[in-house]
Amino acid sequence: MTRKLYLWWPRFYYSFPIQLLLNNIRRNHVLMLCWIILFAMITGSFGKLLGIPYLFLDPEYLNKVNFASFFFLGLMTAGFSMAFHITGYISDGHRFSFVGTLPNPFKKFVINNSIIPIIFLGTFIYQIVGFQINNEHCTTAQLAERISGLLAGYGAMTLFFAIYFRLTNKDIFKYVVCRIDEKIKQNVTVTRASAMKKLDIARKKQVRVDNYLDSRLRVNSVEDTSFYDKSTILQVFDQNHFNLVVIEAFIFAAVLLLGVFKDYPAFQLPAAASFMIFLTISVMAFGAFAYWFDEWSATAGLVVFLFINYLQGEDFFTKKYEAFGLDYGQMPARYDADTLQFQADTAIINEDKRTELQHLNNWRNKFAPEHKPKMVFVCVSGGGKRAALWTLNALQTADSLSNGASTEHAVLITGASGGLIGASYYRELKLRQKLDEPTRPNHALHRQMISSDNLNPLIFSLLANDLFVGFTRFEYGDKLYKKDRAYTFEDQLNKITEQLMDHPISYYRDFEMKGLVPMVILTPTVVNDGRKIYIASRPVSFMNAELENFQNYSLEKFSGVDFQRFFKEQDAPNLRFLSALRMSATFPYITPNTTLPTDPPIEMMDAGISDNFGIIDAVRFMYAFKDWIRENTSGVVVVSIRDSPKVPDVQPKKGQTILDAITQPISSVYNNFENFQDINGDLLLGQAHDWLKAPIDRVDIQYQAESYVDLLQGMDSIRQNNARASLSWRLTTREKEGIVNNVYSEKNKSELMKLKQLLQ
Repeated sequence: MTRKLYLWWPRFYYSFPIQLLLNNIRRNHVLMLCWIILFAMITGSFGKLLGIPYLFLDPEYLNKVNFASFFFLGLMTAGFSMAFHITGYISDGHRFSFVGTLPNPFKKFVINNSIIPIIFLGTFIYQIVGFQINNEHCTTAQLAERISGLLAGYGAMTLFFAIYFRLTNKDIFKYVVCRIDEKIKQNVTVTRASAMKKLDIARKKQVRVDNYLDSRLRVNSVEDTSFYDKSTILQVFDQNHFNLVVIEAFIFAAVLLLGVFKDYPAFQLPAAASFMIFLTISVMAFGAFAYWFDEWSATAGLVVFLFINYLQGEDFFTKKYEAFGLDYGQMPARYDADTLQFQADTAIINEDKRTELQHLNNWRNKFAPEHKPKMVFVCVSGGGKRAALWTLNALQTADSLSNGASTEHAVLITGASGGLIGASYYRELKLRQKLDEPTRPNHALHRQMISSDNLNPLIFSLLANDLFVGFTRFEYGDKLYKKDRAYTFEDQLNKITEQLMDHPISYYRDFEMKGLVPMVILTPTVVNDGRKIYIASRPVSFMNAELENFQNYSLEKFSGVDFQRFFKEQDAPNLRFLSALRMSATFPYITPNTTLPTDPPIEMMDAGISDNFGIIDAVRFMYAFKDWIRENTSGVVVVSIRDSPKVPDVQPKKGQTILDAITQPISSVYNNFENFQDINGDLLLGQAHDWLKAPIDRVDIQYQAESYVDLLQGMDSIRQNNARASLSWRLTTREKEGIVNNVYSEKNKSELMKLKQLLQ
């Protein structure tokens, strides 16, 4: 037994596949990092809270998960695998010079370099099967269709590359690569120097290989290659540098072409496929870079990065995303302490208060004079697509159970991100109903619409437009704007809300003033100083009403800026409502920060940074009109629609690694961010009891995935470890069902009945 192992081990260890694997681990750290990231994504070890694994395990194309969606993902997966082979061949082929003496050398290299791609493909299929069966109610026929789509795409791309390399390499020995030598001589000095360096390695630093797999997967022994001219063998490898340039140029041109037609749904690839394209381009660029600079590639890469970073700091590459409807051609509004102080003017606050009192009086007149109604504040939380669906679902359920009372009693909607999208959509549906349009606000169709995917176009726009194109424009309100990622987000938002909210913010003024629908105040956060921008259909400077208490104090720092007044000269009333929603839902890395026309320029980010639940803004409104509320209502009901539990279970602290100890000061703040806001909101709401002098009731409708733990039995490990729907702009079938059904949990049913009784 020992003798057999002694004879078998060297044959295995010095085989070409094993030596290529070890070489990749030893030298090609960038390539290995890419594979590690992909493995982590498909197994749920990376990005599961953001729903990244589901982009690979359940890709959508044209809002469907089918053969086509998996086919495109298979195409791009094979493309990345081939980029891995090409880069390895260019970077390290000269270390295995015997390959250059074989017929179809690149083909042999690919076969022997396929350990990692094969393991990845097998793992990928295994994860897809488990996910589709356990989470997507996938039948055997559907599963077979999807897996065959993946394999068909993978096979088609592999066949394309096989034909290409067969045509480009077929006569390489017949012509003794003379023409390639001429190409090398015509290159710049650094390329020639790199080639000579590789020639020296080919002569002195060969990696030992005793056997390899041929085209029929048979084991062949490596023959003596000492009689071959090493420079001729090197030229065989250098021919493929030209192939690399051709393929990379082809991919780049394809991305540019797709970018031109990105607004057509058929050209919007699945998000995971777009990521694969980006990874493929990066890997091939790395291969070309490593070929040119060889052992200096790391240093050269650092220099290039520092140079690009410097140019970025000088705004050379800065790309500004605009708010559609605003006039960026006018002189920017001055944003400094002196100008902002104008917001504290008591006369302005009182003027806006008088206007708002007309709205409140019209709202009051909807109810019997002898009956003081409850005033409802709808406060919705952010949370991407899940918050949008959850908010819409909760509002539909509350409206149905209360026979419309929850909507009629509502005066104000506040909140952040996806929650405001869902609430605004429902408000629009109710408005259409009151305008006698054929609309059923509580129909399931609207939940289906708002939960449909709009991540694919965003990711594809980031790849095909923002990085490479960005020259197409569109017209809105007689003004031209770039068709960038911000436009793509709004275009998709417009589609999933049935094109009902494509209006300027001032469109809703009269409807709100008449009390037909509640007012919406959006509060995106200024990146520069942390203040809010209060965006509404009319000026709402009264949101800074507490400043009236500091008339003789010049250093007060008020919380926000009234958008309508501050950007009056920049055509503020014509701001697109969808742009206001986009600014309030600036999801990190996906939805870009919006730059407003100020001097100096200010950028907007998610409203959830300052108040993810809308409670603080609701309290500010109460404070501004506390006297009117006390005299005209029987109290206030704060309906908090949250996409997270108010009082979650305290998780036990697990063992702490060194990395955990280093990152804990930052991670603890991030992980408790919502808890900090909850504590602050509860404090302000508690204090409101003292100065409002009227009853304040609170109804919490919460998306709490733990209520459905029983449904998790039999699910795959990814879903078991992440019962809560992902924080993303795309949801799986299981996530959608879990969100919709969660409204029927015992806690939520109890809270909804409480709301119904309060409004009777």
